[in-house]
Amino acid sequence: MNIAHWLERVAQVNGAAPALFSGREMVADYAQFHRAAAGFAAGLAARGIAPGDRVALFMKNCPDYLVALFGTWIAGAAAVPVNAKLHPKEAAFILEDSGARLCVVTPDLCAGLGAKTRVDLIDVAGNGFATMCRTDPAPVVDRSPGDLAWLFYTSGTTGRPKGVFISHGMLMAMSLSYHLDVDQVGARDAAFYMAPMSHGAGLYAPIHVAKGARHICPASGGFDAAELIEAARDQGPLSIFMAPTMVRRFTDAARAAGDRAAGIKTIVYGGGPMYLADITEAVDWFGPKFVQIYGQGECPMSITVLTRAEVADRDHPRWRERLGSVGRAQSVVEVRIGDAEGKPLTPGETGEIMVRGLPVMPGYWQNLEATAKTLVNGWLMTGDIGAMDSDGYVTLMDRSKDVIISGGTNIYPREVEEALLTHPGVREVSVIGRANPEWGEEVVAFVVRDAEVDETALDAHCLAQIARFKRPKAYFWLDELPKNNYGKVLKTDLRKRLKEMKE
Repeated sequence: MNIAHWLERVAQVNGAAPALFSGREMVADYAQFHRAAAGFAAGLAARGIAPGDRVALFMKNCPDYLVALFGTWIAGAAAVPVNAKLHPKEAAFILEDSGARLCVVTPDLCAGLGAKTRVDLIDVAGNGFATMCRTDPAPVVDRSPGDLAWLFYTSGTTGRPKGVFISHGMLMAMSLSYHLDVDQVGARDAAFYMAPMSHGAGLYAPIHVAKGARHICPASGGFDAAELIEAARDQGPLSIFMAPTMVRRFTDAARAAGDRAAGIKTIVYGGGPMYLADITEAVDWFGPKFVQIYGQGECPMSITVLTRAEVADRDHPRWRERLGSVGRAQSVVEVRIGDAEGKPLTPGETGEIMVRGLPVMPGYWQNLEATAKTLVNGWLMTGDIGAMDSDGYVTLMDRSKDVIISGGTNIYPREVEEALLTHPGVREVSVIGRANPEWGEEVVAFVVRDAEVDETALDAHCLAQIARFKRPKAYFWLDELPKNNYGKVLKTDLRKRLKEMKE
């Protein structure tokens, strides 16, 4: 089944329902949305795009993103969403690696990419795109559950990004798991796209289409806390995907404005570590609106979930431990903790998080070697280190490559970061290992300060909470932490800074 059938069915029975919005302006109901997407699909076929071909989307968040995405699926082609914040050279690599036949772009990105690639570009603001959308609509092309729907490129913080094969069946399993495990979607709801639609935010579009909900692209095209506060007043109930850094910034802005954003229904957070102090403060201010998910491109958005009730719970005797976890396995997967050989460990033991189930990728795009390393005996080896308690709650420690080994003992940076973040003078922090001739590695911390605080104060703070050997041996002060286009801290950049300091 083609996931684009979901759009077709909603248009058939509820075509007058509001669908696409640019800020406050409705630009299409569901009948118009489907008509434009099916026209675009016909336009693709007229250009020789066949089922199975790849169509790239190098676009900032806008309603036409969903038209191009669903139109690509209607044509039986596969979408290659490319983060709009990438450098044109990086985007050009993805176009080449994916074998994209065509790339849809927003006007601000067109010129830069055009100089880097020979792939045909279609500017959504130009006559070509509009003409395609007005073409006589094409029927939905049949697809099987295993056919490619979305070619997702990893962030590539340690090298060239890899293309993750996401099938129609994977998207359906992920979407149904969202409705079952994360949040129930209704026709009154609105998906509010502040995070890149090329990633987590866009992956949640199909379930909101299936339920006939609204889709709002903020006028700013990205994250703006004041804009969200205003939209929550007038356009709710809103459902939003946020990275943890966005939650922190939104909480600060809402508190400063004295606004509890009552029009927000749900904030799903994931994509990086959410620190206990940050989510506790967010729930205290906004109430039970938060759901945590843990996933990877290789198993999109659907490894574990910590429900809104669990995030908001303060009565359970172990609520802090549970809030510090990433929750329990979602309904469509099995999750376990394995040793170096992938053998299951007992509750409480630390090892690699492993997952298998319907949303797990069949492999990387044209990369058999990487696939063989990542998929082992039917299990996805996530590369994340964690532990599972006897109730099934998974606590994520760190990426395996980020674990610090000092004197033969594993130190998990996140534990040290959590301790430092409870100091009122610490705004953000990232902990990494530095080579030490005696111990192998030692802990160092890069800190963004909220107020005047020195090494002595932070040392004393750490010693009051964690073992002495885990405390940082050096602190480096930054105005901001380096992050990639998805809000994840670039520890590779911090390691490079350390190396340059030494030299």
